[in-house]
Amino acid sequence: MKPIPSTANQLILVDSNNACIGYSEKLTCHQNEGMLHRAFSVLLFNSQGELLLQKRSQHKMLWPGYWSNSCCSHPYRDEHILAAAQRRTTEELGLKCPLYPIYEFEYFARYKDVGAEHEFCSVFVGVTDEEATACPLEISELCTLGAEEIDHKIKDEPELFTPWFKMEWQTLREQHWGQIETLISTRIAC
Repeated sequence: MKPIPSTANQLILVDSNNACIGYSEKLTCHQNEGMLHRAFSVLLFNSQGELLLQKRSQHKMLWPGYWSNSCCSHPYRDEHILAAAQRRTTEELGLKCPLYPIYEFEYFARYKDVGAEHEFCSVFVGVTDEEATACPLEISELCTLGAEEIDHKIKDEPELFTPWFKMEWQTLREQHWGQIETLISTRIAC
């Protein structure tokens, strides 16, 4: 008799409307052209409006050594997206703060011949002045930069950043920046 597979590490497969259509192992979701699955990105700002960026660990299968948003990952089977975002923010950065949904988008990005990200991604923003502690299996380096610095770095050296972060940043700057500035100015940082 086969053992019952664990729901831990099973990601949520979705259609283009973010409706659950099944489950699959994390590795399988990222092989070849990838399988569309639910994911999230967290962007943590401090009270001065600077964004916490992470440099992805060299241990990562996809985009190792690239700069990206503060935290990104996936909810597991039967896990709510916000709970997953809060869990991973604590696991990867040692931080706990309220997270606010901003928008959702679907994207596809291939990394060399290694695999791909095909995700329906929920973007969350939080505000904290607490110091992050990077999990070395996930993150090799952290830094905080102001919005204009990020704009310039992405323009001048786009190859240093993950594709999803560049997409998110452009959308945030063009469509949601007022909402983010309001969150930063009205939230008491954790």
